[in-house]
Amino acid sequence: MTMIKLIALDIDDTLLNSEGKILVSTKVALKKALEDGIKVVLCSGRPLPGVRPFLNELGINSDDQYVITYNGSVIESVTGKVINKLGIPNAEYRHIDEYAKQHQLQYNVLDEDGEIYTSNTNVSRITVIQAWENDAGLLIRTPDELGNDFSIVKAIFVGENQIEPAVVKEFGGQYYVVRAADNFLEVMNASANKGAALEILAAELGIDAEEVMVFGDEKNDIPMFKFSGHAIAMGNGSELAKDYATFVTDTNDNDGIAKALDKFI
Repeated sequence: MTMIKLIALDIDDTLLNSEGKILVSTKVALKKALEDGIKVVLCSGRPLPGVRPFLNELGINSDDQYVITYNGSVIESVTGKVINKLGIPNAEYRHIDEYAKQHQLQYNVLDEDGEIYTSNTNVSRITVIQAWENDAGLLIRTPDELGNDFSIVKAIFVGENQIEPAVVKEFGGQYYVVRAADNFLEVMNASANKGAALEILAAELGIDAEEVMVFGDEKNDIPMFKFSGHAIAMGNGSELAKDYATFVTDTNDNDGIAKALDKFI
């Protein structure tokens, strides 16, 4: 087997179990990988402040360790040094806001500091939980209140699956629209996805696709699966994600990560 030099892991429902915790078996396996000089890169839709508690728990805190945040829109060191950033300009932020108003949709946007903004006055509890989980401020603002130089990293339509076809029709031609979780339909720069970001980071580090192992569970992890030579889907993952995997491991509640790392590394 090719020597693995980088392990990329989705966070929610992959690194974390169904209670939002990192299993002891996962911590032990990843600690060993880090001791062996393997880069461990967390790849998430969350901004860096929302990823930091897990980095701290895993002891990933040096300048030469990296994270992929905002579903691939930002690549940065765990200390916040940005390597690559892709955003959405103010005019398109206004388009998203107008669309949400017109269709009475719950939505929010994130800036590069991880702050969350929405013009919804009756804020969805899902947005409130999202802000809390990411240690972020939640600001009720209209685009006019934020000014013409305000740009965003991504937008999130909050809610059930039935809104997806209409949102894809409206924004899919110009932007990357992907379901990151049951209640999160994300709109990002067309060039942004976890796989493209992982490819850029691997090239920066001089690591080949065959030397990268990826763990994920959902549609937004598939671009990483396509890039990596070793694509591991969690047993609890979507059927679509499993279709793109080279191996399906056990669930996030049943030592899935540790079992795959024991098997392959």
